[in-house]
Amino acid sequence: MIQAFGLTSNPRKELPPAVDDVSFEARAGRVTALLGASGAGKTTALRLMLELQRGRGLTYFRGRPLHRIAHPAREVGVLLGDVPGHPARTVRGHLRMLCAAAGVPVRRADEVLESAGLESLRDERLGALSRGMDRRLGLACALVPDPHTLVCDDPAGALSAQDARWLHGALRAHAAQGGTVLFSTADPKEAARNADHVVTLEKGRIVADQEAVEFSRTRLRPRVAVRTPHAARLAALVTKEARTARRSVEVVPEGGNRLAVYGSTCADIGETAFRNGILVHQLADEVGDMGPGASAVPAARNQERGEADGDRAQVAGAQAAGAPAPPRPASSGAPQHPQADLRQAPATEGGADTTASGTVRHRTPGPRRALAPDGVAHSAAEGPGPGSGDAPDALDASDASRQRASRPFGARLSGSASAVRAAAVTLPPPISVRSAPSPLRPLRYELRRALGVGTGFVVGAVVLLVSAVTAVILARIGHTPQARLLAAWPQQVPLPPAALGAGLLGALAFGDEFRHPALAADRGTVPRRMGLLTAKLVVSAATALLLAALTVGCDTEVLRLFYGSELAQAPADWPALSAGWLGLVVGCAWSGVLAAGVFRSTSAGLAAVVAVPVVVVPLVQKVWQGPSVRTAAGFPMRVREILLTQWPFGGERYVSEALRLVAQPVGGAMTLSLTTLLCAYLLTTLRSRVR
Repeated sequence: MIQAFGLTSNPRKELPPAVDDVSFEARAGRVTALLGASGAGKTTALRLMLELQRGRGLTYFRGRPLHRIAHPAREVGVLLGDVPGHPARTVRGHLRMLCAAAGVPVRRADEVLESAGLESLRDERLGALSRGMDRRLGLACALVPDPHTLVCDDPAGALSAQDARWLHGALRAHAAQGGTVLFSTADPKEAARNADHVVTLEKGRIVADQEAVEFSRTRLRPRVAVRTPHAARLAALVTKEARTARRSVEVVPEGGNRLAVYGSTCADIGETAFRNGILVHQLADEVGDMGPGASAVPAARNQERGEADGDRAQVAGAQAAGAPAPPRPASSGAPQHPQADLRQAPATEGGADTTASGTVRHRTPGPRRALAPDGVAHSAAEGPGPGSGDAPDALDASDASRQRASRPFGARLSGSASAVRAAAVTLPPPISVRSAPSPLRPLRYELRRALGVGTGFVVGAVVLLVSAVTAVILARIGHTPQARLLAAWPQQVPLPPAALGAGLLGALAFGDEFRHPALAADRGTVPRRMGLLTAKLVVSAATALLLAALTVGCDTEVLRLFYGSELAQAPADWPALSAGWLGLVVGCAWSGVLAAGVFRSTSAGLAAVVAVPVVVVPLVQKVWQGPSVRTAAGFPMRVREILLTQWPFGGERYVSEALRLVAQPVGGAMTLSLTTLLCAYLLTTLRSRVR
């Protein structure tokens, strides 16, 4: 069940808020449509419910707000817009990656593929899918964690009739299994055809909250609005004349002196009133399909319906307290069970007369949520009775809370006039944009993300090719040290191709995440978790080490092939050089990961990698080569003396080599850059958590 209370978006400069005090309910086992024209506030309301946009209000999903749910993806499946997946990723690979993000077994990907009818497209790229197949994949992505609630924003928009029929059939099947389904649409016929309950928005406010049957009857067909002090007499005369003329006419008393006549015209009703001497105050054609004036409902209509719903609230309160239900007036046309599905109600409710040639219905409508002329959202529950007022003094706190809990939803939202005035003064709680936790399996997710597209393989192949060509050219020119020759690192270039390739792959680890947020498709932002960062650092380091080893091996073989074994020999101090080479490549990869995570861009990550030798190294050289009084010589020996232990396996030699590498300008610049980026990432992570 979804319960939304007082959803209000932040005002936009001098414009009114896109959503203003929207409250409604979507029940489990039913399909609820959020209907409204373009700009009515449907998408904004959904984003406020999902805590994707700042504002005010509160939304409960089965009694809990979204930020109080341990794993929101397993409770709420969301389909907003297109599927945000990498165009080069396959359908099956994308779903398998989402399985790792949702913490479900990988076989779930094949199950949702079969349920969505995408078995034949499992190896297709996301960029090659049609609009209909893209929507099917979006629904499959939302169903991967097997959520209880589905929230979809215009799911059938721009789809063919066949694809739209399949999509709504899937939503209906999910609701039939006990789930809650809420979707938005701008087509009233789509809402009436596929939903059980319709909530109509107009200019950011709710103008109707109805069952689908009542919505179809009152807001989809043209009608004649009549206001006369002799409403009952005119209704009887119109019904009698329609029966005599064998025409299908429906007369609906709408409270007080108002009538709504369906299947007739202003001329026919005016002639009937004139012939019988009935005074008419208003006679106008109306279309209830969210047209102009749909929100202008007289207060008399709300007052009469409030009496019926007040009785309903009184019955519910009495049943919750264990007392027998009070007798209900016979004139109340409200159904006995307000929660019942109106589709199962008799066709002649309220006393309909049926003939062989047509049907003339004369029924009393059920409660409907609408806007009164004063602009305040009133419910049908407004009216006298214990269900709509304050709890009696004789009741203790527990009885009062039970009585409030037993009221119908509309009664709880509106209450008495004093409650409405108090609600206007007391603002609903603010809505903050929060990151959603999930049972993520970081390493498995990162491996599937990195191996699911061919970008890494293409970058690796290009790096090997450029390195081999560069090594051959450098060997031909000469005057290049052996270590730089094997790494294909010219003196004039700040970084070798392998380091640039490792930095690019590291930047893509977070850059692709922000461009195509598969990890947080429904949240709109990539969560900052230390587990995810650690997984990306581990995978990027392994990729960088593999790329560095392949580069040196490939360059060695190419040099042996072109110039013999003389240029393919390893340098004398190869252990220290190897450590420095691997540290440089891994450091570039980590710089790309951290910079892309901080600045949310692949270009920023690669720029941070290039900035280390171009900008940071000269600064470190100036500091390191400046006047100094003391140095760190003999550090391992002094550490041994302090700890009174021997370094195992000659560890002091490795410590000395590590310190010597860090003491170099490039090593010191890389260490400084990584430390700064890591601190920036941790700072932004803590700041987002505080928010």
